[in-house]
Amino acid sequence: MADKRVTPARADLAAAHLKGQVDAPRFVEGEKFSVRVGRASLRVRPSDEAAQDSELLFGESFTVYDRSAGWAWGQAAGDLYVGYVKEDALGAPFAVQARVSALMAPVFAAADLKMPVRDLLPLNATVPVQSRDGDYVNIGNGFVHQRHLAPESEKDFAAVAQRFLGAPYVWGGKTVAGLDCSGLIQTALQAVGRCAPRDTDMMEKALGEPVSRADVQRGDLVFWKGHMGVMLDGEKFLHANAHHMAVAVEPLADAIARIEKIAGAVTAIKRL
Repeated sequence: MADKRVTPARADLAAAHLKGQVDAPRFVEGEKFSVRVGRASLRVRPSDEAAQDSELLFGESFTVYDRSAGWAWGQAAGDLYVGYVKEDALGAPFAVQARVSALMAPVFAAADLKMPVRDLLPLNATVPVQSRDGDYVNIGNGFVHQRHLAPESEKDFAAVAQRFLGAPYVWGGKTVAGLDCSGLIQTALQAVGRCAPRDTDMMEKALGEPVSRADVQRGDLVFWKGHMGVMLDGEKFLHANAHHMAVAVEPLADAIARIEKIAGAVTAIKRL
């Protein structure tokens, strides 16, 4: 069966491109939108009380297949995740020319750091460049300082992940405001120009080549059923986890001893 997390098909409808691949009473051509807020929850059901599966970031393309009661159901262009997002988080598609490199970039009402902040754009958000005013870039709904839109230079995704040390653990999150284990790794990889699937099991299948525990080094990904993190060297392990309720560093041996009681043994160690 197709993975429902990345397949835009429900009992009542499916994306038109899936005709002949899935059973559905009707097939719908999607409509593309761009995310217009710093971050928006992608939920499992159209309700503020529903679990957050992931997050959409400013500038991300989202294809909508159905709308109802203020919610849009569709699929993210980046990692193909499917879910429900508030309609008011979406707007007409726009071209993007820059990427946020700060953990959070304030959007000022004018090209002045003393002006009110209209929004906060997380790392990896993408923005248009409508004009420039001194050190500020006009992105349409406000101004972002050019230092927060620095060109991509970091190539060590483990170093990017370390920037999140202490950030709170939030299921489905992928920003410094809160993120989960796979959200941390997906975000860090995206920041160095590498696409990755959203969830732990997807990454374990798609990324890297197996290595032994005796041979671990910086950048190796360690997987359990439902959990993952990255090695900072041969011993230190960084992960967003519910034990610390934060992104934390600990000896890999300590993490294994604790996690195996809940999730079982390590399922893989992969090197990109």
